Amino acid sequence: MTDRIVPRGALFDQLGRAGRVTEVLAPAGSGKSTLLRSWVEVSGVAGSAAYVSAHRETRDPRRFWPMVVQALRAIGAGSALIRPLTSSPDLDGWLVVEHLLSDLGAMPDRLWLIVDDLHELAATETLRQFQLLMMRAPAELRFVLATRHDMMLGLHRLRLDGELTEIRASHLRFSLQESRALFDSAGVALSDEAVDLLRRRTEGWAAGLRLAALSLAGHPDPERFAAEFSGSERTVAEYLLAEVLEQQPQPIRRLLLRTSVLDRVNGELADLLTGGSDGQRILIDLEKAGAFVAAVDPRKSWFRYHSLFTDLLHHELRRTEPAQVTALHDIAARWYAANGYPAEAIRHAQAADNWSLAVRLLSDHWVDLYLDGRISTVQGLFAAFPASVVAADAELAVLMAAGDLERGSLLKAERRLALATAESGAVPEQRRGHFEVMCTVVRLRLARRQGNLPAVAEEAQRLLAAVQTADAQRLDVGDGLQALALVSLGSAEAAVMRLGAGNRHLEQGVALARRIGRPYLEFAGLVYEAQLAVASSYTAGAELSRRAIELARTHGWNDKPVAAVAYTVHAAALVAQGRTKEAQSWIDHAQRTLRPQENPVAAFKLHYVRARIELARGEHAAALATLEEAERLSHALGTPHVLRPMMRAHMLHAMIRLDETERVEQILAQMRADERDGTPARTAEAALRLAQAKPQAARNLLPSSADDVRAGARPLWRTAAFLLDAIACDALGRPDSADDALQRALDAAAPDSVLLPFLLHPTPTVLKRHIGGATGHALLVREVIGRLEPDDGTTTADAGPAPQVHLREPLSRGEMRVLRYLPTNLSAPEIAAELSLSVNTIRTHLRHVYEKLGVHSRYEAVETARAHGLVAPAFDPRTKN
Repeated sequence: MTDRIVPRGALFDQLGRAGRVTEVLAPAGSGKSTLLRSWVEVSGVAGSAAYVSAHRETRDPRRFWPMVVQALRAIGAGSALIRPLTSSPDLDGWLVVEHLLSDLGAMPDRLWLIVDDLHELAATETLRQFQLLMMRAPAELRFVLATRHDMMLGLHRLRLDGELTEIRASHLRFSLQESRALFDSAGVALSDEAVDLLRRRTEGWAAGLRLAALSLAGHPDPERFAAEFSGSERTVAEYLLAEVLEQQPQPIRRLLLRTSVLDRVNGELADLLTGGSDGQRILIDLEKAGAFVAAVDPRKSWFRYHSLFTDLLHHELRRTEPAQVTALHDIAARWYAANGYPAEAIRHAQAADNWSLAVRLLSDHWVDLYLDGRISTVQGLFAAFPASVVAADAELAVLMAAGDLERGSLLKAERRLALATAESGAVPEQRRGHFEVMCTVVRLRLARRQGNLPAVAEEAQRLLAAVQTADAQRLDVGDGLQALALVSLGSAEAAVMRLGAGNRHLEQGVALARRIGRPYLEFAGLVYEAQLAVASSYTAGAELSRRAIELARTHGWNDKPVAAVAYTVHAAALVAQGRTKEAQSWIDHAQRTLRPQENPVAAFKLHYVRARIELARGEHAAALATLEEAERLSHALGTPHVLRPMMRAHMLHAMIRLDETERVEQILAQMRADERDGTPARTAEAALRLAQAKPQAARNLLPSSADDVRAGARPLWRTAAFLLDAIACDALGRPDSADDALQRALDAAAPDSVLLPFLLHPTPTVLKRHIGGATGHALLVREVIGRLEPDDGTTTADAGPAPQVHLREPLSRGEMRVLRYLPTNLSAPEIAAELSLSVNTIRTHLRHVYEKLGVHSRYEAVETARAHGLVAPAFDPRTKN
């Protein structure tokens, strides 16, 4: 493979702007030499840069200084300034430095002295002489030093003066773009996924990527090679053996090999696994030496090895000490267990085939891991147990039921939990209480996933009683279990509209979780609080869900399924306020992160919120399909969801918009009396009567005053009910009554800026007539009208001919007038009323518009019209003055 230059613009710029001294410090193979040679070649300084490479022989000043002088004299100005120097037995390096300082004092232009592999001069008189040259050299002489470890050159003064540029291993790691350029330059064709996999596997290590490229040349299956690439691959292993491992003394090699069974190591663990006493010092020295060892905390108490180096060490350990591998894992498991690292302890017990220890540790610590939200960690631990071990232990069977829940296997979890409970007699007496606590937590989670609210409340109450037991206190999770129980109880109460008790328990649970440092429980509580708040205030619900989302982002949960619930609540609050574009973004994020089979309750809510967004956009067919899927999901829940009557009411609205009035009549006739008498169903039936031109029948279903109980308590439905009453009054020719009803709708909508009902039931004529009155909501009315009017602001009277764009056939004036109403949520009959045309004429115009635009739906027609400039871009309330 030819060593072509890979563009590394940021590093090249940094070298070009560097101060008096640049130190490039990184392990072997990090690309230090290639970087410096490439920079010299592409930066235009080749005629002013002297390049020398130190090696073992140049530790002798009689070898080093003649090399430096020769390199300096080989560049333009150097030959005229610097006197020649030949090696001799009596050469005095200190005197050479003085001569160089004298010669360079008159240099007119900038020169660079690049010294590669400076670590070869460590602890030599030559290095001290070179250090003197750096300290006293004129400012126009710039030093660029490449080394594998810190040379302790006393550069702190230069750092304080801003004259020291430091490039470390982290800066040298190849980015995805640079990795792609490297493979391209080597003539290796790889997919972006394979390039990224190799970059992550090598951690951007230059030599690892180059060695991979060498191995890939002519490989029959490059994608498979990328997936299997590791530190035991021949070219990589040979490099690491020669350049790193074999350079270490035997005690250090022993430490590296034996601690390679660990994901991270500290001095105490290193001593325990090797029988030594200076593990901490060795680890610190290895990090300083750039031997593929990196500290993982600021105090440098824990360290990790480069992943490819770890692969090599694993391979060498199995080759040289195969009988010790199991024992090393067992020792590590017991140390981790004794020092408060349960997950690591369980992994090493499993690796040692010490299943009894692994089961006991997982049983003791599962609740703690769950309360911290470490679900994926627990799933990985579950997966490592063989079936024979699971079948033989009741405690592990309970935990495996929890694993079934996380995978969405609710029936399997229920069966496994029942079997484990039946075998509870086999649990030792001293662990019986702990076993019951675990069963309660799993039953609580099962009930939550099934949507069985009475069971959630029952198990939460049982858990509250259990937290006082010695078993819960012994595991030091009593407060965490109490917070879990309070949050679960509060959410169940809120879901059945016991708002006072629900809110109290949720607040107590969130406050306790925050106090004891359980952010995962705090997050769950905030989400449920947001769901409760949305029932009465979309503003409060949006704020609480935003706080939950920020907490999830802080802890890296933003792409986890648990965050989907927060995104859904946030989207629900936004769409109620008519902020459909923002709501769409959040519901899409929820869709990407949620696994419906694992959480059918969350999936039901997600579909319902998505349907409301589609309804607000006038996408009635899409909304109906989404709502029918939500209806299907609701049947899988253990108890009827509190949102189901509202979801069904919106389903009826979608059907009405699609002229499926007979179907709506059938559903209403089959509806239970209590549901049909609720505000959501009454608004749906009133909308049906209006569509049937029966405004008085609609009025009979709707509230006639602000304190009429038929208005309900939820702002969305109160607003919708009063708005439909205003439309009915207007249809009856009672403008004063229409204004009064509209005033009530605006009063209900204003505190939270509830716009959704105005988008679902548009009535621009009534609103325009009302705006001149003393409503107190002029801004809200104008915003609603702005959403309902044609996007370009023209009226039906002044709508001119269609703009000249490339269509299949030009739109007529009448077709253009209809097109301008499509971005609104007006139905065909309502557009007909606005334009004083028959419904059939409107539908004929619509058919012609679709044909000429080459589309098949109203949504496609609007998007295509916007693309052609036939209507204005979509309204964004954040930009409206």
